[in-house]
Amino acid sequence: MIGPVHRVAPHLDIPIRQDDLRAHNLVLTFRQIVAAHDTPISRSELATATGLTRPTISRIVDDLLTAGLIVEAGPARSGSSGRPRVGLSLARTGPAGLGLDIRADVLSACVVDLTGAVRHLDFVPHTGTEPATVLPSLAAMADRAVQAAAAENLTVVGATMAAPGPVQDDSIVRFAPMLGWRDVDAGAALSAAISPGSAVLPVLVGNDARLAALGEWHAAGQTMRNFVCVSGEFDIGAGLFLDGAQLSGWAGELGHVMVRSDGPSCACGAAGCLQCYAGLTAILAAATGRGREDGSSPAVAIDTLVSVGDPRILDTLDDAAVALGIAIAGLVNLVTVDTVLLGGSYSLLASWLVDGIDRELRRRVLSANWAPIEVRPAPLGPDAAVIGAALSAVNRVREDPNGWLARVRSR
Repeated sequence: MIGPVHRVAPHLDIPIRQDDLRAHNLVLTFRQIVAAHDTPISRSELATATGLTRPTISRIVDDLLTAGLIVEAGPARSGSSGRPRVGLSLARTGPAGLGLDIRADVLSACVVDLTGAVRHLDFVPHTGTEPATVLPSLAAMADRAVQAAAAENLTVVGATMAAPGPVQDDSIVRFAPMLGWRDVDAGAALSAAISPGSAVLPVLVGNDARLAALGEWHAAGQTMRNFVCVSGEFDIGAGLFLDGAQLSGWAGELGHVMVRSDGPSCACGAAGCLQCYAGLTAILAAATGRGREDGSSPAVAIDTLVSVGDPRILDTLDDAAVALGIAIAGLVNLVTVDTVLLGGSYSLLASWLVDGIDRELRRRVLSANWAPIEVRPAPLGPDAAVIGAALSAVNRVREDPNGWLARVRSR
């Protein structure tokens, strides 16, 4: 007879080392401080939230203070009378993240500190889109940003570049149709070119629409639960948050959703894509019969035409809004969102796009009658992707500060 089978839960037969336990408890505690946002949190509140003992919390807090990750700032929240408790908040010095972005008219670089506050924002006009031109320029901007951060007692711990297209292995831009890039290992190229002293600065690459949504979510105090941020720059992308978490593994290439089967050819190789009707360059070309000729941003040129009341641009913007509404409605019929943010340069043109998009959503989204969807401009607008990229870089410390502590101890 076969005896009873004793099942062992996965990993429970592996002993936990003391160092691993300390590292885990430190992450647990630090994330509570991060989650408190701008409100100082006390040691006793940390003990309650984490379930750790007061002596353990005190040791962890001392380590975080010594490493410069947090500061004493008080008093902490308290609903009782008596002596105020000393609160703890994230430090405004120490680790920082660097973001890099490619827009239709400029390259941008941004540094954010551990709190997510923007500490450096730089723009350089560009005319070419070839990797051999763009990447060295971004590297030079990154070097300047690292130096500017150091002047404010900030140490850039990582960088993220926003790319208008699908990205593989957090480094390779597989295809960016509007840039003309294929299989460009931008992460490796930038890591090799950026030289912050003798240290190696890791550079990751992410989709610009997803990073823009991250930036907008953070700017909103991380309170938005279900929304899509549709960004118009080189390409039209969409970043999606569901239940307060960003959807991972989704390309977000809304610009290459077909909206008209008999439409013109797109740079991606297909036909009738949203990009052909609602891309900024396409809008400008349709309204004027030509592309931009003065080197200005398409969004700026469109805004100029609108300001003088050019009826062609108004009609073209209305057509673009209908095309956007059709594409977004298809997305919203698949996932539940209550807000559509018009990001990137669309935020500058929202006054002429919102009504048309809203009409199509009410017409095409099955749940629109009982679950209305708000369409509005995104607060960060064209800066969202570069800010989101910088946040993505510093989030590596916000999520696990042990690497930073090891770096401080080794000095």
